[in-house]
Amino acid sequence: MKGAPQRSLSLRARLTLIILCPLMVIALAVGYWAYRDAQIRAAERFDLSLLSTVLAISRDTALRGGDALSPETRDLLRDTSGGSVYYHVYAPDGVYVTGYATPPIPKDGAINRAEQQTFFDANYRGVPVRALRFTDTMTFDGLSGLFTFTVWQEMSVFHGFVESLSRQTFFVISTLLLALALIVWFGVRIGLTPLLDLQTAIARRSSDDLAPIQRAVPAEVKGIVGTLNSLLMELAATLRAKDEFISNAAHQLRNPIAGVLSMSEAVKSATTLQDAQERSETLVDAARETARLTNALLAFERAKSPKPKEALLELSLQEVIQAVAERTARARQIQHVELIQNIPDDPLLLLADPVLLEEAILNLVTNALVHGGKKLTTIHILAERREGAIALTITDNGIGLRPEQIPLAISRFGQIRATGGSGLGLPIAQAVVEGIGGRFDVDSAQDGLCIRLELPLLA
Repeated sequence: MKGAPQRSLSLRARLTLIILCPLMVIALAVGYWAYRDAQIRAAERFDLSLLSTVLAISRDTALRGGDALSPETRDLLRDTSGGSVYYHVYAPDGVYVTGYATPPIPKDGAINRAEQQTFFDANYRGVPVRALRFTDTMTFDGLSGLFTFTVWQEMSVFHGFVESLSRQTFFVISTLLLALALIVWFGVRIGLTPLLDLQTAIARRSSDDLAPIQRAVPAEVKGIVGTLNSLLMELAATLRAKDEFISNAAHQLRNPIAGVLSMSEAVKSATTLQDAQERSETLVDAARETARLTNALLAFERAKSPKPKEALLELSLQEVIQAVAERTARARQIQHVELIQNIPDDPLLLLADPVLLEEAILNLVTNALVHGGKKLTTIHILAERREGAIALTITDNGIGLRPEQIPLAISRFGQIRATGGSGLGLPIAQAVVEGIGGRFDVDSAQDGLCIRLELPLLA
């Protein structure tokens, strides 16, 4: 059971993500930095406000004897850094002077009395607070010495101050990100308009229109359009070649089929049994010729079709040539033609379709037998191992070809002389050899015809 097809993101979504993801990372980094900076600035302001408050309390205590605080100091206590501040004052002898009865102490309980001011975190009645312990020398009611002042404020005020500082930064960053996301989304959409126009133009084409695309496209897409144009040109050339092949094939089959039909009617209209038998033999010969031509056409089309590498098999060239020798033995015996093989003993291995490769070499040998003429006496097959390749040469001492006749001989249905051939022997061999990555060359030898093949050697 096939699984559901996986959906992929659109190009617009991909580009948007590619642009926005780094911006998101940068925004998170900036947000973290802004939050840490807000904490540092809030801590500095928090401690500074506590120090201002404790100095004001120490001044009022010295001036008023601890009975009352000035209105300015009371304002500081009510709203320092956005919240109330608590205080406590005691004299050098530990006597309570003014403020709240019990001040907070550091969490670790350690107080450095040698320092004039000490900031510390503590818990006051179960609530986290930030506190400042401050000592100052003064005279109060005839008592002189170090007076200790403690002021503290709940940490919730500190956290609220940090949030107020960082909230603005986060709002600005979020607004910029949202604006950038919208700009990128619509910018990518506008940027992809030429591609959408190209898609629309291609979709409007008919199946018969394989002309190259001439629309103006962005530079980044010119490579894709160029590749597509190359593919369209190759496809158009392939279709033209197939149309030409079908037309030529229909033309070549028309006469044999007409002959078969004519002889069938002649057999049907025969007046005597002997006459019918004679006409039947002619009909069989015509049918065989038609079948032979049809098989040659199918072999040529199969040879021209590309083969996946998985469909090719490991072959020994010696075995293929031996099979060809056996299949042509009777014809060579009738024509008194000797087949000379000069092939090395060590295996010559290659990847190919066994049927097509044997058919190709068979066509080359048969071509010599059919077109070599009466002077043909020998066909020589030479195979040599070269660097990464097999050099296979098939030479005969027949009448051969003139150099100007070679292009016609290797063209489809091309025949130099009316010898009853299909005109597909050499084209089939050429298509098979080139289909496995080899080279095919026909040369007019001094005495006869020489066909050279270069086949890729299997490492």
